[in-house]
Amino acid sequence: MAETKDAKELTEHQEALSEVLADQWWVVLLRGVIAIIFGLICFFFTPAAILAAVLFFSAYMLVDGVLAIISGVKAARNGKRWGLLILEGIVDIAAGVIAFTWPGMAAVVFVLIVGIWAVISGALLVYAAFSLKLDHGRWWLALAGISSVIFGILLFIAPVLGAVVLTWWIGAYAVAFGILLLILGFKLKGKKDESVGKAPPAADAATKA
Repeated sequence: MAETKDAKELTEHQEALSEVLADQWWVVLLRGVIAIIFGLICFFFTPAAILAAVLFFSAYMLVDGVLAIISGVKAARNGKRWGLLILEGIVDIAAGVIAFTWPGMAAVVFVLIVGIWAVISGALLVYAAFSLKLDHGRWWLALAGISSVIFGILLFIAPVLGAVVLTWWIGAYAVAFGILLLILGFKLKGKKDESVGKAPPAADAATKA
């Protein structure tokens, strides 16, 4: 009895998630387009992509460090623990300065961060795929997640091959990921159109009522 209830709840969850994604098919499609554009930028404007990534990382660390220190000062004034916040802020600011001063080292650190993100986000996508109904593109979403995990593992295995090669890897991943999302988006659009076609017209529904 409990297994039947769990299966019913899983089915209802899959249907709800599938309907939400089908309604927002254009968001999935837009993500795919943005990923492909980003990938092409990595291929054709490699130095700019590397510099932009390093500067973004540096700026983020500096801002995050300042905010952490401000939080630490406020915590100290309120009689709460503040040491770790201050230390975190100092470390973040130091990382931002190092990233700005030695962009080569920052590029490797950035690559490792991207690797961590790719593995985690890919695993989450694979997990989410099994909450999606099979005919709504479950395996396309799973393939997108698997490609993300593989990409992250490759970055961990060879982080020192050079920022240019790694940028190309990022570009290749982004293009492949974007194409998979485009396929998923069009499949979801088809399901959305199919459900709209099956729905009775408002006038007919009013007449029957």
